[in-house]
Amino acid sequence: MASQHTPAKDAACAHAAARTDIARLLDILQMELERSVKAESPDWTLVAELQKVRHDLIGVVGFVTGFDRATVEEFLADAE
Repeated sequence: MASQHTPAKDAACAHAAARTDIARLLDILQMELERSVKAESPDWTLVAELQKVRHDLIGVVGFVTGFDRATVEEFLADAE
């Protein structure tokens, strides 16, 4: 007999799987950032790639937090 899952259990499993995937993706991103620092001389292609990732991450943070893009960018500017 197949086990019956409650919707809450299914949601908890899906949530845990998503968290795990996100953590792994962030690890990959961190490794790529470290690799880019070690580049002999960064070129404009690498800069453009990092700016694209930054742009996309601002969108992701805005989506997850509910903040608009300007608020996230202001947060980043305050750290500088």
